[in-house]
Amino acid sequence: MNKEKFKIIIVIFIFSIIPACGLVYTNIKTPAPTLAIQTNAENQSKIGKASCTSYVWIIGIGDCSVAEAMKNGEIKKVHHIDTEIKSIFFGIYERYTTVIYGE
Repeated sequence: MNKEKFKIIIVIFIFSIIPACGLVYTNIKTPAPTLAIQTNAENQSKIGKASCTSYVWIIGIGDCSVAEAMKNGEIKKVHHIDTEIKSIFFGIYERYTTVIYGE
């Protein structure tokens, strides 16, 4: 194998590995698109969380609904909502969390 072919193979290998690196572990926090507006931030005295988990793309357990997060945080008035997503090794383990801020 000559040096030019070897260099091309190395470059192709590196560029094929880089996108897969993000799939091995992901830990994302993002606002829920339509409910992420913060209003009256000083009155956000309570935080409620609800999570659900997925294993091996087959088993999913938990309740990550807004109602469950409100119940867990004893929240009556919602100010804004965020979501957290954690994914490990191509989604073999995934955890979704709904975070409610309010009073």
